[in-house]
Amino acid sequence: MHVHVTSRLVTAIAAPRSTSSAHDDQRWTPRLWGVLGVLCLVMFLDGLDVSMVGIALPSIGTELGLSTTSLQWIVNGYVLGYGALLLLGGRTADLLGRRRVFLIALAVFAVASLIGGLVDDGTLLIVTRFVKGVAAAFTAPTALSILTTTFREGPARNKALSIFAVFGASGYSSGLILGGLLTSAGWRWNFLMPVPLAILALVAGIALIPRDRPADAGGHDLAGAATLTAGMLLAVYSVVSAPERGWADPVTIVLFVLAVALLTAFVLIEQRVAHPLVRLGILRIATIVRANLGMIALFGSYLSFQFMLTIYFQAALGWTPLRMALALLPAGLIVAFGSPYMSRVIDRYGTQRPIIAALVSLSGAYLWFLAFGGDPSPAYATDILPSVVLIGLGFMLAFSALMSQATAGVDDSEQGLAAGLVQTSGQIGGAVVLAATTALVTAGSHSAEGMDAATFDQFRPGLVLVTGVAIAGLAVMVLRRRRRDDVEPDPVEDDKVLEPAAS
Repeated sequence: MHVHVTSRLVTAIAAPRSTSSAHDDQRWTPRLWGVLGVLCLVMFLDGLDVSMVGIALPSIGTELGLSTTSLQWIVNGYVLGYGALLLLGGRTADLLGRRRVFLIALAVFAVASLIGGLVDDGTLLIVTRFVKGVAAAFTAPTALSILTTTFREGPARNKALSIFAVFGASGYSSGLILGGLLTSAGWRWNFLMPVPLAILALVAGIALIPRDRPADAGGHDLAGAATLTAGMLLAVYSVVSAPERGWADPVTIVLFVLAVALLTAFVLIEQRVAHPLVRLGILRIATIVRANLGMIALFGSYLSFQFMLTIYFQAALGWTPLRMALALLPAGLIVAFGSPYMSRVIDRYGTQRPIIAALVSLSGAYLWFLAFGGDPSPAYATDILPSVVLIGLGFMLAFSALMSQATAGVDDSEQGLAAGLVQTSGQIGGAVVLAATTALVTAGSHSAEGMDAATFDQFRPGLVLVTGVAIAGLAVMVLRRRRRDDVEPDPVEDDKVLEPAAS
């Protein structure tokens, strides 16, 4: 593969320049492609799970008798297990060996998927979702850190990240389609379908992923992991239960105070422990901070938007799961077919511009639906399709750019931390915004049956919230303070400077 200087500049975006030569190349052997294939399959499964199960929520609620508030825990159980332990997962991969952690977590994911498709109790189903989230918390950052340590920083890594992002983003979008098809046959298939894919990835991973040596030194920050997980679970539970109990109720206030205390303890622990879960100094890198804020806006807004669409279209308007899936098909197609070209976009424009464009697109999608989606019999082509297309464009533009920005220039020893940090931001942001959205939407109805008679006005406060989250993320990106060390290199200008060195 011939390497151009302009391609090499992708890794310099929002990060210190590498000392390696601009002419470094890496031969893509069949084994290397195989490793990437395993990682992409697991990333696809991680993205697939939340969106695919989301489509089945009304069917699950009807069969198991779960309220709307309980249904959000099927989503948030996974998201919180995933997000709260992602940092521990990344750190564990750095310390114990990426291959070992990856394969063990993948096996747990497959078993939890199988059990989730067989249980008949709502509480047990939520527990299996949490366990799957915990397993994904180890597979996702470990997969990304295996990728970034297998492929050299530069064109090879940028190409691999682009392919990786296609599967991650397509998994999330494709889950919407598969969820509709599988729910039509029975909601349990949404839980059982990932099992054979996970087993396939496990067998291939054992055969293809090279062994690596654990870190010679370091330790686990179990206290940090415990306070972060407990604090986030308590914070989400407080938000979800507050409308029914009352925001000024003493129990609600105590729960919020305890959540804040646990999260404050987490920050204090990270400042004092010998081997912190999060080296807080990494947050001094402005581009990493922006990537994490961007991921919060991306997942925080869309996860809640999907939850509301699922309930509104199926429970309130009477749409079938298959019709819901087909309505969202354009977004999945845009992500699947557009993401492979994102490496070229990042080569030319850097990461910041695509992220800004993505948040503009997402904000436009939510505003359009707020303006036109409330018709009792919405016309798909004019009232819904524009939002679906804008959502697809937003995901296509944001996912690769955020991943690249969050990990560029980070030392191999902290790739697990950087990968876990950006994914934690997305998942925790998604959990908190979903909890707040659920609290707004269910303020007047707490039963699954009660949502059948819901009107668009009941969902409007939640839609306003997710729109505000996307616009806030956009404001952070556009209005960021520019410092001398906080300006992305201009790919065009850098290319002119380095052109004489090109071969």
